[in-house]
Amino acid sequence: MEAFLTSAVLVALAEIGDKTQLLSFVLAARLKKPLPIIAGIFAATIANHALAGAAGSWIAHWIPPHWLPRITGGVFIAFGLWTLHPDSLDDDPKESRAGAFVTTLIAFFLAEMGDKTQLATVALGAQFSGSLVWVVVGTTLGMMLANVPAVLIGHKLAERLPLKLIRHIAAAMFIATGLATIFLSGSPASPWHAGASSRSL
Repeated sequence: MEAFLTSAVLVALAEIGDKTQLLSFVLAARLKKPLPIIAGIFAATIANHALAGAAGSWIAHWIPPHWLPRITGGVFIAFGLWTLHPDSLDDDPKESRAGAFVTTLIAFFLAEMGDKTQLATVALGAQFSGSLVWVVVGTTLGMMLANVPAVLIGHKLAERLPLKLIRHIAAAMFIATGLATIFLSGSPASPWHAGASSRSL
């Protein structure tokens, strides 16, 4: 449950005001087909984050156990600082002839490549390598919690949200997670401790 809850909360907060949430606003305004858009976001997120989580889990097996908490903790702290910087959308998506679902699937998958929520999923996959499925389920839930209201309510939601405050809360949570990962990695309750023990058996 720790992997699921940590992944869901961190990604949901990080997604507020993120590039992919901005894309959700644009898709909702242009395509005006909420259900296919939401389905496309869900499919793109599952595919993208399954790859990202698997990459993190793979990386975790190649980095020495005593270095992994420090590296991942540092990455989380870097994400916290990155979260303070507002995102912008590079290109406006163009509707595919295949319809709103395919347009959203492709646009969202590509926009998520190299985005902080994808890279956070890589880090979470490394931290909770023994609970990869729960990481992907959690990050996907976090993405949907942030993007479904964006699709259904649109820019009216963005105008009412205290985006600066949310970015600061997300940054604080990433930094706190990073510090906890670094300094509590030797605790018996830590996922790093459990992972090191299982590898030594």
